Amino acid sequence: MARYIFVTGGVVSSLGKGLSSASLAYLLQSRGYKVRIRKLDPYLNVDPGTMSPFQHGEVFVTDDGAETDLDLGHYERFSGISAKKSDNITTGKIYNDVLKRERQGKYLGKTVQVIPHVTNRIKEFINNEVETEDFVICEIGGTVGDIESLPFLEAIRQFSNEIGRKNTLFIHLTLVPYMKASDEIKTKPTQHSVKELRSIGIQPDIIICRSERTIPLDQRKKISLFCNVTIEDVIETVDVKTIYEAPISFNKEKLDERVLRFFKIKSKKKVNLNPWKKITKLVLNTKNSVNIAIIGKYVELKDAYKSLDEALTHGGISNNLKVNLIRIESDKLKPSDVKVKLRNVSGVLIPGGFGKRGTEGKIAAINFARKNKIPFLGICFGMQMAVIEFARNKLNIKDATSSEFGPSKASVVGLMSEWTKDGKLMKGTDKDLGGTMRLGSYEARLKKDTKVGKIYKSLKINERHRHRYEVNINYKKDFEDKGMIFSGLSPDNKLPEIIELKDHPWFIGVQFHPEFKSRPLSPHPLFSSFIQAAKLYSKK
Repeated sequence: MARYIFVTGGVVSSLGKGLSSASLAYLLQSRGYKVRIRKLDPYLNVDPGTMSPFQHGEVFVTDDGAETDLDLGHYERFSGISAKKSDNITTGKIYNDVLKRERQGKYLGKTVQVIPHVTNRIKEFINNEVETEDFVICEIGGTVGDIESLPFLEAIRQFSNEIGRKNTLFIHLTLVPYMKASDEIKTKPTQHSVKELRSIGIQPDIIICRSERTIPLDQRKKISLFCNVTIEDVIETVDVKTIYEAPISFNKEKLDERVLRFFKIKSKKKVNLNPWKKITKLVLNTKNSVNIAIIGKYVELKDAYKSLDEALTHGGISNNLKVNLIRIESDKLKPSDVKVKLRNVSGVLIPGGFGKRGTEGKIAAINFARKNKIPFLGICFGMQMAVIEFARNKLNIKDATSSEFGPSKASVVGLMSEWTKDGKLMKGTDKDLGGTMRLGSYEARLKKDTKVGKIYKSLKINERHRHRYEVNINYKKDFEDKGMIFSGLSPDNKLPEIIELKDHPWFIGVQFHPEFKSRPLSPHPLFSSFIQAAKLYSKK
């Protein structure tokens, strides 16, 4: 039978529950156990797919086409386990399911209530598709005390009682602030947070204390006394210089040992931290670096491009380089400023996005990178902007644009009406935005003797998509006559997947999101090659 670990947070949000869960997953895996990680989000959206990045950060996409919380990206990058649709659920999805069942008469005329109907559905999610896993780690989004989190906390309390307290472990993550004025570490916020959790009926077994400074022993004893946990189960996590130190830090604090001791089981293998030590040493100590410009609408919020930032770091790791990210807001970038803004960069990246705002700044930057032979990577929307720039300046289609921006006679990028997935015909729409995109993993066929073919070392690839607009295949011959090669296509040859330039050292656009599959221990080949090209450019 699987053992369940529930991770909750208190005091403030963004303490690192996702990173803590991911690090624990790696440590348990390294000890020889099979792990599954899940996220329960308390917001009413069905999924984060229609939420602004300013509200929620990036939308992470799984192989099977789920739009999920960005923490699932942490889970995948640290554990190497590919997440599924069944690994992320929201209050919106829970209520949607419950109301559908009510309309279908499945509650047999009963009054539908939060308890038991909503909590029962949450418990179904927690236990769904659990087969051979030794541990299931469930992170509860939000903060204890939020009204939105109450059904989830009640559900895990019930779940623990039903499967037995010996099979469930509660970890609570709190903030232990340092007060500069009095030069003190304060434990009161943690005490209040645990008191709130206990009032719901949940006694934490392990408390992870997030602090910017080392917590003195006396303060840890205080937390132990007032929160009813042993001193060994008060785990300290001081701010690290790089997130890749997290598994090392948690192992040093014996988090994984405490978890195994709680469940009265022994480690099958010795923890291997060498990969993380190697990466940490490289990230913190490498002297060589390259500057990469990320030009997008949401650059002021780091979480908006979380997987992308990490994938670029991974590309640096594989090239023994530190990658300095130069964030440029596209809607403030004027064509006249491009030369100055990109003066000291060795690579230009245009990420995914939606909407017309900021497009002219992106197009101007692409034009500069193309003409000056600066390595360029366009992802999803970034590829579409590269195609529009090329159409305007090389094909002389001056009004080239995307139908996403409004009606046009020269839409070199247009809304997909239909496509195939696993032999089934899928249809898109511009009305209901939620979940109507081409989502998840799709196969692409690569041309022989192309740059991407050499990068992937294969002519068949599978990558994750998230888009509803596509480059118009009818322009393919016109583009290729001018030197833009459609080097990757869907298996039916109807959808352009990758473009590259003949007369440029490294200019590639991809319709998919390779960043979602990059791992620190296994960098994505596109990012490794892109950073390698930037390294060569920087030496000129």
